[in-house]
Amino acid sequence: MLQLRPNCETCNCDLAVDSTAYICTFECTYCEDCTTHLHHHCCPNCRGNLEKRPVRPKQLLTQYPPSTKRIMK
Repeated sequence: MLQLRPNCETCNCDLAVDSTAYICTFECTYCEDCTTHLHHHCCPNCRGNLEKRPVRPKQLLTQYPPSTKRIMK
């Protein structure tokens, strides 16, 4: 299950669970601005592609809450 990390690993901005965020296969997470303008849809950690993070349905957020652990690289 995806962690749904709460922040962009580059600029540390908050990412709501229903916001447009991007992830790689290792779940590195970035905001739309950093993904597009700094990383050009390529993960700076693994060099894999960055894709839109899926949105978890609201009715499942209580049972499967997003992560609260902030990661910065």
